[in-house]
Amino acid sequence: MRDDIYTCPAGQILSYRRPRGRKQKEYRTGKGVCRQCRYFGECTTDRKNGRLLVRYVNEEFRERLACVFEQPDSQAIYGLRKQKSELPFGHIKRNLHADHFLLRRLVGVRAEASLLATSFNIARLITLIGVPTLIQRLAH
Repeated sequence: MRDDIYTCPAGQILSYRRPRGRKQKEYRTGKGVCRQCRYFGECTTDRKNGRLLVRYVNEEFRERLACVFEQPDSQAIYGLRKQKSELPFGHIKRNLHADHFLLRRLVGVRAEASLLATSFNIARLITLIGVPTLIQRLAH
């Protein structure tokens, strides 16, 4: 992307037309340009308006992040994340059947999330040290 324009496979310029909400931008070729193109039918079939391209406002950042993610050291870090931080969410969703919040508003969601996290931590304690040891430690 250069100067907020894109180029189609035939070399035609798709210039910025208008925003699509707050998160996307719309790019188009000039009217009638695509009907005469050899890629017409593959690239677009819109006879009236021509090729349309919709991109996120932060698309360049997303593309850079995707390139970084493909690196081997990034994959190793992501592998650790799957081991460490995905376990609590998986347990909460699958074992506690909490795939959505029941309460509304921030105060209710925070309270519900705290209860779910506490129940996960107690279940994890039972797994790690066992029920008799947990009872013994809580009694003192």
